[in-house]
Amino acid sequence: MSEQEEYIDPSPVWDSLDVDLFVKVLKHTAFSPFFVMLIPTFYIFQGAKMTDSIVLGSAAYYVLVASFWAIRWISRLYSNQGSLMYAPPPLDWSDQIVVITGGSSGVGELLANTLAVKSVSVVVLDVKPIQAQNYNITYYKCDVSKWEEVEAVSKKIIEEIGQPTILVNNAGVAQGKLILDLSPEDIQQTFGVNTLSHFWTLKAFLPGMIEKKKGHIVTMASNLGIHGVAQMTDYAASKAALINLNRSLRSELDKRYKCPSIRTTLVCPGHIHTSLFATAKPSQRFFFPTLHPIDVVKRIIQAVDDTHSQIIYLPFYTEFMPYLQLLPDWFADFASWLSNADFAVVDFVKLSGRRPEEGPAPAVNTEQEMGNKFKSI
Repeated sequence: MSEQEEYIDPSPVWDSLDVDLFVKVLKHTAFSPFFVMLIPTFYIFQGAKMTDSIVLGSAAYYVLVASFWAIRWISRLYSNQGSLMYAPPPLDWSDQIVVITGGSSGVGELLANTLAVKSVSVVVLDVKPIQAQNYNITYYKCDVSKWEEVEAVSKKIIEEIGQPTILVNNAGVAQGKLILDLSPEDIQQTFGVNTLSHFWTLKAFLPGMIEKKKGHIVTMASNLGIHGVAQMTDYAASKAALINLNRSLRSELDKRYKCPSIRTTLVCPGHIHTSLFATAKPSQRFFFPTLHPIDVVKRIIQAVDDTHSQIIYLPFYTEFMPYLQLLPDWFADFASWLSNADFAVVDFVKLSGRRPEEGPAPAVNTEQEMGNKFKSI
């Protein structure tokens, strides 16, 4: 992709035809208990007897499908609420103060503008200003890889705006170099922005959440944190650290700080069409589709609105990433070959640090172009 090329929305059908579309259809048909429940009923109305094999088989399948979703739902409720009877109160978005790191481009920018349209107070921390006119967005220049800057800015935010209730740790960089080509500065920047910044923002904003015993922390990780690929060693390692950070943080909030109402959401997406990976060239888009930032933003907002801790895997193939370690090596090698993962960033160009005078990054539309999409989320 050239630097002048802009993102073009796919056509309604053919360019969006991938395995995720089929999975979505199946979830609402063959794997939906409400749909499957009609199958044995249909055969009975057609004259079949209750003891017929077709009725018994379809009824058994219904029990299997219903049990699967019931167990998942009950497990989610119990792990988040400790009770199956009392749900947490609904989230009032108008009372929320959302801090988004790396909110001036990509997923962070779209999330900031979307929430601002919903009249949410949004604070963006980034090294460059966000291109937005919405009065609900407040920008603070901050290099989140440096504790001194995060500490100073956090005090200003709490004093001028209030105690943040939702923290979205989204800032990220990628070098796209082979391990021997990485300079010490490259490695320090990757881990500083991708990993250490999470510790700094948690140290700055978590105490206020613990004091009020409520809040939500969203951690933007990556599927590469589960299974690394060539030419992304530093990026993959920095994201793997976030996955374990989220797990340990959840344990501390539940067992040591006694704050289970502070929710944690871990996001492990695949390739997202943003400026950070605009030059990546994944293949087999049917099985390994590229995400648009809108897809990720919708799931993040839904997760926060649900007021439940959860792990988000996007798109569908990432659901199986945690199980790769349990399968033979040849299977992981086959998946990497099929997706071209080890060669997807051969021509990587670092576009994430574009200067304002260079104009918007290739994969990010302007606020005016995205306005209707903000309102539809």
